[in-house]
Amino acid sequence: MISRLTGILIEKLPPHIVIDVQGVAYEVDVSMQTFYALPAVGESVQVFTQLVVREDAHLLFGFADKAERATFRQLIKVSGIGAKTALGILSAMTADELAQAVAQEDVKRLSSAPGIGKKTAERMVLELRGKLAHSDDAHLALFAAATPVNEREDIISTLLALGYSEREARAAVKGLPADVDVSEGVRLALKGLLK
Repeated sequence: MISRLTGILIEKLPPHIVIDVQGVAYEVDVSMQTFYALPAVGESVQVFTQLVVREDAHLLFGFADKAERATFRQLIKVSGIGAKTALGILSAMTADELAQAVAQEDVKRLSSAPGIGKKTAERMVLELRGKLAHSDDAHLALFAAATPVNEREDIISTLLALGYSEREARAAVKGLPADVDVSEGVRLALKGLLK
């Protein structure tokens, strides 16, 4: 229904962004991979989108490229994986890394994503084998987010939104540098959680 949005980025609070498209503001949930690729607030942005209709909400998900959106569409077809879990997976690894993990049947790597246990990871391997393609543009540029008042709490909130427990989130931010901004802090925390 809504395939793409092009407009002005007016808000960035991971994993949510707001895009003004000629006076209509769309709230979009994005993966951290896409969040890292966003320009600064006030600049023009384009995201490929997927509308997910639930009984209690209509949710719009945004992606930096068509490959990530295609991967998201495949993920939500897997039994036991909803849209929020799929977004968490794509925040923990790129579409290309996910395709590699599925192709190599790397259940350990897949189960390191938030909300994914061993059984779900095994189901992902079975149901996604041969359906995920490696993207030519697997590397996304990293742009710093606007510095919020309390970076640590924003990093923890983002990790909680991605499906990690409070204990995991707080442990992940302990070793971060004191002056780290939110996007870099989330990236470093995710890297530590996936080890």
